[in-house]
Amino acid sequence: MAKISKFERKDGTIMYRTNVYLGIDEKTGKRKTTTISKSSRKELDLAVAKLKLDVEESGFSQNSKKLRFKDIYKLWLEQYQHNVKESTLNKTMEIFENHILPTFEDVYIEKIDVFLVQKSVNEWYKSLTKFKVIKNYLSTVMDYAISLQIIERNPCKWVNIPKKKKSPSFSEEDSENFWSKEELEQFLKQLEKETNPMVLPLFRVLAFTGMRKGELLALTWSDINFKDANIRINKTLTRGLNNVLIIQEPKTTSSARIIPIDDRTLNILSEWNKVQKKDFLKFGFNTLKPKQLVFPNIKNEFLSPTKVGKYMDRIINQCENLQRITPHGLRHTHVSLLFEAGANVKEVQTRLGHADANVTLNIYAHVSKQKKEETANKFANYIAL
Repeated sequence: MAKISKFERKDGTIMYRTNVYLGIDEKTGKRKTTTISKSSRKELDLAVAKLKLDVEESGFSQNSKKLRFKDIYKLWLEQYQHNVKESTLNKTMEIFENHILPTFEDVYIEKIDVFLVQKSVNEWYKSLTKFKVIKNYLSTVMDYAISLQIIERNPCKWVNIPKKKKSPSFSEEDSENFWSKEELEQFLKQLEKETNPMVLPLFRVLAFTGMRKGELLALTWSDINFKDANIRINKTLTRGLNNVLIIQEPKTTSSARIIPIDDRTLNILSEWNKVQKKDFLKFGFNTLKPKQLVFPNIKNEFLSPTKVGKYMDRIINQCENLQRITPHGLRHTHVSLLFEAGANVKEVQTRLGHADANVTLNIYAHVSKQKKEETANKFANYIAL
């Protein structure tokens, strides 16, 4: 019979403790023991008897129920990180750290039920647009726990997903993150007045190529072919672990592409190349190195993506009644005006680097106001009534 010891807590409470031998763990081949403490001999005897019965019926599986959600998450993350890019890993970890772990990390995995998940989904729904994404990540970890035979069912499968209601005041025009031809021309004219020599070529390239901001900030001079008048896209700037800026391959194979550019844009880039060499040399930077960035910061390092938005806001504020769009809106603008100029879907798809033509059509279904009016007039003139 196991030895029972009597001890006193700091608060003066008398407790009884014993070590319980549970047998040999078949998985490890080691002796398995545990310590139980209770406030009376009777309670201790009952707890020991119950534990021995549980082990006899279920083996050592009961111990797995002592795992908390954060334990399973860490195991899942070890596998997940080998299958995704560093930027994706960073975004995923942020989702868990900001939205999932604060609620679930210390909860025992088998105690996570439909009620708790539903309550969390309802809270995410109130304040987050992508609440479904968060719920799906939670569900993925719960599925992983099932694969480890730690739990038997995933409570996320049974929750009710709230549906976002559209505001009555919402209109199609509110969602158009792009400019008309006239608005773009106004922005470009204001660019000509910029004192910062890098701002004009930066936004000129964005507007006249439709490339993504990350692709733009990853450009090196070796990517620009002045002879054949084109720009090679084969990498992108993004944020990796700990929010550090890193270069990685484009998001899809179709994103790697060569974009022809017009003579005016090419000349502006050529002038910026000369100015960069001269100005950066004053600060001791050699811009003749093979991997010299086209658009670096003043320390000749990666330019923060948020800086591009700040540049753009400042220029827009200097214009008269020019609606605010984001830097990504210049990509929308480029596509809209390509369609207006007569480009077909395949041409736009290739230039933008979309893997599927449906992406081009679905994301950029809106065209400029002028194009919409032309379409209506074409129909009316064709019917001639």
